[in-house]
Amino acid sequence: MNMKGVLMSGLRMSLCSTAIVAAVLSFSTTAQAQDQEEPQTLFTNVHVFDGVNEQRIENASVLVEGNLIKVVSTDAIDAPNAEVIDGGGRTLTPGFIELHAHLMLMGPSIASMETNSTWEDFGIHGTRMAEMYLMQGFTTVRDAGGANGGLRRAIDAGQIVGPRHYASGAFLGTRGGHADFASFTSPPGGQTNFGNLNMAQQVSGVDDVYLYGRNNMRMGATQLKFMQSGGVISAFDPWQLLAGSKEEIEAAVQVATEYGTYVMAHSYRKEAIMNALEAGVMSIEHGFSFDCEIAEIMNEKGAYITTNLTAFDPGLLDIPSVKNEPKSLAKAISASATFANYIPNMKECPVKRGFQTDCVGSVEACNIQIAYEKHLNNEFFGPYQSMVTLTSIGGEVVALSGDFSNPYTAGKLGVIEEGAYADILLIDGNPLEDFSMVGTGDQWFGADPRPDSPETIRLIMKDGVIYKNTLD
Repeated sequence: MNMKGVLMSGLRMSLCSTAIVAAVLSFSTTAQAQDQEEPQTLFTNVHVFDGVNEQRIENASVLVEGNLIKVVSTDAIDAPNAEVIDGGGRTLTPGFIELHAHLMLMGPSIASMETNSTWEDFGIHGTRMAEMYLMQGFTTVRDAGGANGGLRRAIDAGQIVGPRHYASGAFLGTRGGHADFASFTSPPGGQTNFGNLNMAQQVSGVDDVYLYGRNNMRMGATQLKFMQSGGVISAFDPWQLLAGSKEEIEAAVQVATEYGTYVMAHSYRKEAIMNALEAGVMSIEHGFSFDCEIAEIMNEKGAYITTNLTAFDPGLLDIPSVKNEPKSLAKAISASATFANYIPNMKECPVKRGFQTDCVGSVEACNIQIAYEKHLNNEFFGPYQSMVTLTSIGGEVVALSGDFSNPYTAGKLGVIEEGAYADILLIDGNPLEDFSMVGTGDQWFGADPRPDSPETIRLIMKDGVIYKNTLD
């Protein structure tokens, strides 16, 4: 290479180096500017229920930076660039957490969903349910079967409005069990609508549990759901069913453990609950036969329970789908007699119990059922325990999905504290004294349609973004 070539090569290298340095400096400056420009929201003049303690933090301020809570203080907070929201002496609480929903299941019956529903029907219903839940104050929902990861992707990408979504993928259960949604004449191993959409899968043996459990995780599940017991309204299964061998349930736990997460089990009978806990299940769903012996084991293992308290409603036997179906009515009468001691047992030997609605049906019907479930929590357990159930316990349960199956690991959920996610409600009055402020309803079937969002929940923030604000 001649001298001119050497000089030109050196010049190009020098210019390239200068460009790289300039780019690095520009990126550094931009990154610093972005850090400095993280949006802030300052809530003042609020009384804070932190999700844990019975006494509110009186006359407090809460500073949100980005999507996290930065400061909680009874002193004035210096944040000159923050958007200031005067809470007017209202109660600031964590966003509510629903631990047992089915956002994709629109009803009106399993048979209809199996034979007459397309993926579009399920998707549209799930979209509407997601928005309804958020507007009812639920900033996080754990989906207990029937939904894969697509709904969460759409919510997190801002394509649709909804809560944080913890999906379970397909229900896992045995032939003839509570996850068997196939039509009556469907042969064993036959294709089903629910199976094709990975909403429910029949398992027969450990290998099936491995196959479909791992597929659920592949499809975006954050935990697995195993159906041990039967149900009341379902077609083939007595509620007393003990479905799934010890080895099958342990296989589900093994798959979940591989992904750093856990199993939730649909369990009615005491034997089913004990089998689940022995196998390593961490979340008992329904658990209607709960007693003090179960409580001792749950507390020892750090396990949780979620129970739909509508099961103890005195009008349960008058529900049309129960009253008009002799087989379901007989099951309901038998179940009600067996489950009668749940409430006194839970009061005598409490364990960590999360909020559960378990609604399958129209958006309007589920809106009513959610409000009624809130009401029953207060009727049976009082306002403080109901608020804890709606918030911090829910946060503990969804955190069981671990470090890499949990899609939301930047902060804690269900609490108001520094470093927690900015999932926040502003509620009129004091729900620890007047629980109706959270948006309760004292009637289930036959109730009038409910508003899209309770008037007493004045502000809803999720992930630092305000979705409702009626303070002005």
